[in-house]
Amino acid sequence: MIKNKTFIGIIFSIVISAFGGFIFMQSVNAEPEMTVYKSPTCGCCGKWITHMEENGFKISAVDLLEMNIIKQKYGINRELASCHTAVVDGYFVEGHVPADDVKRLLSEKPDVLGLSVPGMPVGSPGMEMGDRVDNYSVVAIDKKGNIQVFNQY
Repeated sequence: MIKNKTFIGIIFSIVISAFGGFIFMQSVNAEPEMTVYKSPTCGCCGKWITHMEENGFKISAVDLLEMNIIKQKYGINRELASCHTAVVDGYFVEGHVPADDVKRLLSEKPDVLGLSVPGMPVGSPGMEMGDRVDNYSVVAIDKKGNIQVFNQY
């Protein structure tokens, strides 16, 4: 009888450990979930979404006719604005920010509101035009509105 209880206890422990490991791996491997607010008629926004999906992000796209409401909600001024605004893990991502920079943001978790690529620079993700690539910066915006360069291309 004791042997059966010991055997059952061992099997139970193995099952619980395996299940716990499975749950842990699911959370580690989970795709970051991002909501993207965009105009229903903007083609480059769709290309940027594809770029993000190809780099492991799970996207929920929301078409809006009036984008300024979202930009105001997240404190994105005209100088920082672009065509779409995304939100991921409490940060905003404004415009054509490369996926690697968003991954770095989520990994390092700096004390900022978000990242922006102001305007629509040619050659940024979603704005590809052949071999042409404009120089551009990804900037981070902190809670006081200070801007610092996060990355340059």
